[in-house]
Amino acid sequence: MTQLIKIGNSQGIKIPKNLIAKADLEGKELNIQVIKDGLYLSSNKKPREGWKAAIDESIATHGKEPLDNEWLDASFTSDEEWIW
Repeated sequence: MTQLIKIGNSQGIKIPKNLIAKADLEGKELNIQVIKDGLYLSSNKKPREGWKAAIDESIATHGKEPLDNEWLDASFTSDEEWIW
């Protein structure tokens, strides 16, 4: 449980540390939306944000992963021999 607290001419809330950790909000910018019964807080981070840079860095460090040509060049077989 938390309460509104006065911060200058505004009000704010203290969010318990365990909730911040559980929601992975540490040090992140937050979006705040008014919803039917109150406020909704969410991280401003977009899904997959930073993935391209991380992949590019990994490729630069370790090189590209070799393709599995044996699998890619395999001929198609029917599933008639399978028992369903």
